[in-house]
Amino acid sequence: MAGMVPASDDKFDWEGDLPLSNPQKEMIIYELHVRGFTKHESSKTNFPGTYLGVAEKLDHLKELGVNCIELMPCHEFNELEYYSYNSVSGDYKVNFWGYSTINFFSPMLRYSSSGAKNSGRDAINEMKLLIREAHKRGIEVIMDVVFNHTAEGNENGPILSFRGVDNSVYYMLTPKGEFYNYSGCGNTMNCNHPVVRQFILESLRYWVTDFHVDGFRFDLASIMTRGSSLWDAVNVCGSKVEGDMVTTGTPLNCPPLVDMISNDPILSGVKLIAEAWDAGGLYQVGTFPHWGVWSEWNGKYRDVVRQFVKGTDGFSGAFAECLCGSPSLYQEGGRKPWNSINFVTAHDGFTLADLVTYNEKHNTANGEENNDGENHNNSWNCGQEGEFASSYVKRLRKRQMRNFFLCLMVSQGVPMIYMGDEYGHTKGGNNNTYCHDNYINYFRWDKMEESSSDFFRFCRLMSTFRQESESLGLDDFLTAERLQWHGYLPQNPDWSESSRFVAFTLKDSIKGEFYVAFNASHMPVTIGLPERPGYKWEPLVDTGKEPPYDFLTADLPERDTAIKQYCHFLDANLYPMVSYSSIILLLVED
Repeated sequence: MAGMVPASDDKFDWEGDLPLSNPQKEMIIYELHVRGFTKHESSKTNFPGTYLGVAEKLDHLKELGVNCIELMPCHEFNELEYYSYNSVSGDYKVNFWGYSTINFFSPMLRYSSSGAKNSGRDAINEMKLLIREAHKRGIEVIMDVVFNHTAEGNENGPILSFRGVDNSVYYMLTPKGEFYNYSGCGNTMNCNHPVVRQFILESLRYWVTDFHVDGFRFDLASIMTRGSSLWDAVNVCGSKVEGDMVTTGTPLNCPPLVDMISNDPILSGVKLIAEAWDAGGLYQVGTFPHWGVWSEWNGKYRDVVRQFVKGTDGFSGAFAECLCGSPSLYQEGGRKPWNSINFVTAHDGFTLADLVTYNEKHNTANGEENNDGENHNNSWNCGQEGEFASSYVKRLRKRQMRNFFLCLMVSQGVPMIYMGDEYGHTKGGNNNTYCHDNYINYFRWDKMEESSSDFFRFCRLMSTFRQESESLGLDDFLTAERLQWHGYLPQNPDWSESSRFVAFTLKDSIKGEFYVAFNASHMPVTIGLPERPGYKWEPLVDTGKEPPYDFLTADLPERDTAIKQYCHFLDANLYPMVSYSSIILLLVED
């Protein structure tokens, strides 16, 4: 059902639940698809593919170090939008991701264990239960919301709701009635029209007040900054404004909708994250109107980190910027490092494992002759295309995955992990899996168990290291008092075009001081370490080492033996790094 009216006796016991209001600088976000997380038979949950199934697996996220989950669209959406037989995969294409909203006030019915029973009301309580149980574990829940378009398509699409109520109010239309398509999905919501923006505010408030949601990630948020059709400054802004003539779709410096959300007494206190671009070419990473409260998916972080880690020349300086929370994007506008949501992978694009396994997309399973999906992935297969590769290439791929994850965890800003990356989930090189309700998108709990002593262990320990380090979640940008850059030699950084080495030391009130270095070259190198009289450097992380020696925990058997292997280097204030590796060294008393 697209929607129903709650009954007066619908009750839910929140058990005293209150907003966690965790500081955003301390967040580690996990992007999660409700059905995909537990639908695979290996999840062994009582209610696979549902809100209750996710609730059963929250302890896994807690162990990983996640304190915020970002739910891919859970508004009621049209799963059958793309429904057709797919001769390539031998099943049917559906709208799996959910970016096609039908009702902005209803949780997705088919994510509940009871489905349409009780007129779908049980879905409400099951989603509330998931949020309540997440809060008990200190995990916030934010929703991925789609206010840039709806499931009604273009002028030839179905009439489900808004087109039947008032087509010209809810959508951006040309004078002849065609639909503007800044979303790439057929229509564009007329977000800055007074009626539409009030509707959006009511929806957002509902999820915060009734469902205790902790925030929102706005899909293609740049559309919310575009001038509405039927623009009338008196109606839209309350009075005439300078430059009153606004063409439909023109980017506004002070968009009324974003202004209202930012200053709303309910919404200004929750997490607000913009995907600061749209399909019409409006790219606002670093420039999204923010009122000091909006964060952004930092697409530039993703692109630069991918380029540097795979060894592309000319990115050492930009990579250092990413490690510092992208001050060139956010500092001048008055924002903080935590306004940058750092990510290397997300639902849209390669998984982490595929990023180091494929040079090209392999989307034939989508039935579109590999013409869909992004062509510029900044990926590197480490020497051989596909999963079947030599043992050397496979080891290098694991090393690169560790490098990416380490980078995420030592960067200022908020790290975001994509579901399944913690064990190396592969989609077979498919970078646009929007239509697959099958194993391609399902979290593989059996693979997770196989990885538990390997990559998952590394991810878990790196998340813990970040949370325990006072200097990796700062409230403001780094200064020279805390941060020092290095090159192959101490205090001698190399920002040249050919440099593939970046290193820094960071003073930390808990850890004391630690040294981090990235060698993105195909050549090994022996580096000189900064002199610290009365202290010595001790290895903690080395992605060039095989597990479990990639992260030397205090309880690791033969840890002392592993450290002794480097004594002759460390005594001379040196450390050897293999190609494509990164390290963390701790400063300890001599």
